[in-house]
Amino acid sequence: MSLHDDAVRVLKEYDGGQDELRGAYLDHLASHPDAMWKACGAGHLTASALVVDPEHDRVLLTLHRKLRMWLQMGGHCEPQDGTLAGAALREATEESGIPGLRLLRSGPVRLDRHPIPAPCHWHLDVQYAALAPEGATQRISDESLDLRWFAYDEVAEVADASVVRLLERTRAAL
Repeated sequence: MSLHDDAVRVLKEYDGGQDELRGAYLDHLASHPDAMWKACGAGHLTASALVVDPEHDRVLLTLHRKLRMWLQMGGHCEPQDGTLAGAALREATEESGIPGLRLLRSGPVRLDRHPIPAPCHWHLDVQYAALAPEGATQRISDESLDLRWFAYDEVAEVADASVVRLLERTRAAL
């Protein structure tokens, strides 16, 4: 099964109540065989994960180097990714520096479509939640200016509304 096929399967099975957006993602995949890759100028799917600490009371956010915003870990799919879930877990591991992360559940917790600068125009983000193992220590990657754990009630003070919505969905899934 290709990554494109996995994305179609994941979105068909997604039960997060975002039916209109889920339909738009599926239409995009049907219209663009290259929808999984950054080179797709009409927009492409990305995979991300909100990392939750073992006690379930904090999340790890990255201060994105280019955007200078506090965000969940995530990014572009790569040719070696076999699944969207695998891409989200790879991105979370690379950007957090934490080995042993595990996804909270096999499917995504939320979808978020947001505009990005040209030449591409949209990120169609498939968002997962990941749990950090006991004793996890984060390590800043080249893509980050900073990594920091935030209590749930601090997230709205530092992050945008999409991260807050992801946190709400993650907490409901916990």
